[in-house]
Amino acid sequence: MGGHGRWDDDDEEDFTGDEDFRGSFREELSRTLNLETWAEGLDLQAIMQRYREEIGGAMRKEDQLRSVIRQELLPKLKTRPHAPEGAGLYRMSPEELTAIHDGLLFAGQVEAVNGISVTHETLPLDITQLGIAAIGYGGTSGTFSQRLFRREVTVDAPDPYQEAAAYIEMRQNRSHPGRNGPDSLSRLARRGIRAYAERAILVEKLKAEWRMGQGNPITHELITGSGYTGLLTASIEMLTRLMEEHPRFVFVSARMEDRGFLTMGHSLDAGEFVILESMERAGRDILEGWQYDADGLLLAREFVKKYCHQVVMGLFRASNNAPPRIFYAHVKHAHMAACVAIADSVLRPEQGFPMLLDVAEATCRSAFGEDGFQGLVQDAYAQADVRLQYFNGRKPRR
Repeated sequence: MGGHGRWDDDDEEDFTGDEDFRGSFREELSRTLNLETWAEGLDLQAIMQRYREEIGGAMRKEDQLRSVIRQELLPKLKTRPHAPEGAGLYRMSPEELTAIHDGLLFAGQVEAVNGISVTHETLPLDITQLGIAAIGYGGTSGTFSQRLFRREVTVDAPDPYQEAAAYIEMRQNRSHPGRNGPDSLSRLARRGIRAYAERAILVEKLKAEWRMGQGNPITHELITGSGYTGLLTASIEMLTRLMEEHPRFVFVSARMEDRGFLTMGHSLDAGEFVILESMERAGRDILEGWQYDADGLLLAREFVKKYCHQVVMGLFRASNNAPPRIFYAHVKHAHMAACVAIADSVLRPEQGFPMLLDVAEATCRSAFGEDGFQGLVQDAYAQADVRLQYFNGRKPRR
């Protein structure tokens, strides 16, 4: 079960040619590469003038788009082909906002789960710490952590030379995830395990009527199992429980993904939300883009067929001073899910993002963050390796 598929370890865009570069940056790649066009030194006045021109022009274009989308596109969401149940534009009323604040959020009937991961990499060993917090306005429901130690796979070679050569090759493959070596999967697995744990805690540990998470509830890492049989099986079982036993959920994305939909979201006013489409097509795309074995494909396909059309994606905007956010919810509870997300987000209008998710993340960073983690690792290395020959204190350049 499970399968091995392609995965890109970074989030950079892939440009396929000079035309893509020209279309994105509005200049020829050859001009950018020509050092005669590069400024020497730091001319702050010229830099700020360029920034003002570029930002101002971009904002004017977005305002034009906003007007067209609001007048021409939003009214057609209900009737467009393959629109899910409840598709369309809605506005949250002041009465609904008050009722959710008093009856759900501040009454402790909404709990959120969020997590972080930090990793320390050295030649002999990689250590990853996963931390997850569950939060409601009644207080912290719990914190959970796990530590993963990526050890080298034992090489059974007949002589020391072959063993050393095998380790060199294996570690070189680790440095290039695109080669689909063992570490290319373990990198994806770390993300998949965190995504699984966040949702499993939401399903198994929380008691509130409404449950909130970050991202997409049926994310790619879980529907593929990240290449691991056990993770795929556990994920499908857990997501089935989420859909069957706890359909009052809302997940909110913090990432700049689905930029076309976010463009639409900027046409919303504060307190408005739209329900756009089901996750049926996204589920099919995952199935078609991943290389499963026969058992894994059957398991994932059955879940996608049964449940993906029951999860809808939408947009909300909590404040005119904050960007729109993408949310996911069960189709039967999508209207209330959007209202819960907006009600929690208006508590910080400058962010327009659910406060519970931010508090859960801050709790994780306090308990399981980078500084404390690195301090413990450095202390352990200092005791085990007094010369610190394997310790790399420099952070990679981004």
